[in-house]
Amino acid sequence: MQKGFLTLLTLTLLSQAGAAGTLVYGAPGEPVNLNAGNGGDSPSLQGDAQIYDRLIDFKPGTAELVPALATSWKSNAAATVWTFTLRKGVKFHDGTPFNADAVIFNVSRWWDKKNAYRYGATFDVWPQLLGGNKGEAGSLLRSVSKSGDTVVFTLNKPVTAFPALIGSYYFGIASPTAVKKQGTRYGTPAGSAVGTGAFILESWKAGDRLNFRPNPNYWGTRSTLDRLVFRFIKDPAQRLNEVRAGTVDFTSNLNPEATAQIKADKRLTLVLPTSFNVGLLNMNVRHPALKNAKVREAIRFAVNRPAIVDAFWGELGSVDNSMLPPSMAWANSKNVPPVKVNAQVAKRLLTEAGYPNGFSIDLWYPSISRNYLPTPKPVAEAIAADLGAIGIKVNLKTEDWPKYLEDRRAGVFQMYLYGWGGDYNDPDNFYSAFYGDKGSDDIGFNPGNILNTLNKGRAALTQAQKAPYYKQLHELTYNANVRLPLVHSTAPAAARTYVKGWITGPLSTVGSLNLVTVQK
Repeated sequence: MQKGFLTLLTLTLLSQAGAAGTLVYGAPGEPVNLNAGNGGDSPSLQGDAQIYDRLIDFKPGTAELVPALATSWKSNAAATVWTFTLRKGVKFHDGTPFNADAVIFNVSRWWDKKNAYRYGATFDVWPQLLGGNKGEAGSLLRSVSKSGDTVVFTLNKPVTAFPALIGSYYFGIASPTAVKKQGTRYGTPAGSAVGTGAFILESWKAGDRLNFRPNPNYWGTRSTLDRLVFRFIKDPAQRLNEVRAGTVDFTSNLNPEATAQIKADKRLTLVLPTSFNVGLLNMNVRHPALKNAKVREAIRFAVNRPAIVDAFWGELGSVDNSMLPPSMAWANSKNVPPVKVNAQVAKRLLTEAGYPNGFSIDLWYPSISRNYLPTPKPVAEAIAADLGAIGIKVNLKTEDWPKYLEDRRAGVFQMYLYGWGGDYNDPDNFYSAFYGDKGSDDIGFNPGNILNTLNKGRAALTQAQKAPYYKQLHELTYNANVRLPLVHSTAPAAARTYVKGWITGPLSTVGSLNLVTVQK
């Protein structure tokens, strides 16, 4: 009976994947939510990208800004007032109009903790990237207002990258009517999610899939697909097996060793997105031992990062002492040394810090693969082994991804693995996410000199003017040594050869899929 059921299931999946007009994506996990502005994980953002448009988009395959729900934008000379002219005639999937009021409704939900339409959502990415919520000292935003078909953002500080920041994948514009109607159910399997994007969410089957259909009234290029399906498959090896079997049409965030298998399979196309990320070992200075700078320095000398990258990423990874991906090397300081590994120096530093016999600490790792960390557990095990060699006993721990994100934000973890995939092409994105106002609450580390330098970099107009500030930031964060860069990497992806028009870029492996076709 069970064998018959499995056979039927396999036949059903095969009939979906590759079917004329149906595209099935093997997603690396289930979204935490589809409430625009309230999700920071890849599965959530990949779903959001189908449902929502933002004010500004990126040209496919690049970090170049292009119009979306805003047709143009400009600033005053000081880069403190930004005016966006909105696209006319656009409607949400529920038929209600997109306009300036809708933009202000969404921004107010993200920014204002007292907003009545938050319905319990925290929108943590807003203060992480924009310095704080309404009324807080660090908030970059002073006000948002409208004038006819324009929306005006007035900032407390100059931010030259503001258009790219507000255009990042977090900030999709949701239907105010749908949010108000659904309340706490909005963006969950019990409700729906309504934007202006190229695809309409038909259903979210918890633990299984998202079902979409093309938006027939889309203002941009309309999809020629009949259906789009996101299946949740946490295990990267299973995702590869399913794309090889034809039960899914394409997938991403695969293990580096999958590259050879993909190349050898004539039915598949290998996709190697541009490396635009960083994987980090994060150290919470609230821990008595990690509060000591010499202990953190000992950990830096003990963890054999080059060997770990070679073992788990091979030629698809690189390591240095910078938060920034290789394409932003112009913002790195030559005063920061290359990676050095020395267990004897690490032991000496531990002794000097008062821990000659080491100590015990928890190291948390994600339960799902990330583009910067496709194999979290083995990497965590390698780090534990290196630290064990100098007397630090590491207790490895993990938990479900939504809970992991919640505990990370709450500063619960002593040490943990996490990282960042770039949202826009400016060093500010990587530094502000981890060192801006609220950015370091997870590890209890918020020094004023780093924040002041970050604000100066944000205000600079040109790359030449930005470079000195970001080079100084590089030196400051290297010396602080609270976030140890592990890797900049490329996570291979694979598609059946009949999948055409899938364009990956530095900012997203799976953005809006309206240009993708199935050509058998």
